[in-house]
Amino acid sequence: MAEASYPDDLLYHPEHDWARVDGDHAVFGITWYAQDALGEVVFFEAPAVGTMLVQGSPYAEVESVKAVSDVVAPLSGEIVAVNESLADSPQLINEDPYGEGWLVRIVPSDEAERDALLDAEAYSAGLGG
Repeated sequence: MAEASYPDDLLYHPEHDWARVDGDHAVFGITWYAQDALGEVVFFEAPAVGTMLVQGSPYAEVESVKAVSDVVAPLSGEIVAVNESLADSPQLINEDPYGEGWLVRIVPSDEAERDALLDAEAYSAGLGG
């Protein structure tokens, strides 16, 4: 399991999802808090490339030994890549939630949506930390 952390270069959705905006793309994943609450991740149901996401709406499911949980889109846009490594190694979500455990890459459709997301300090404060 990864150590608790909330990198400053990410934007956070209150539903425990993160976005790393990189030029014309954004990469999504779930936060350390989310993977810790889920426990050992055993399956990630990846959406199809080309799927249009809506900010705040579920777009995928992560299954752990404890539960199945929806993954919420921090930004709207079109999926251009999914992390194929998670099909065989879903534990990467636990081991490296901000790196090798990324979920999807999108082309965001509305830059203004970023303003609705939290920075690391605000997100971690909302956790009571």
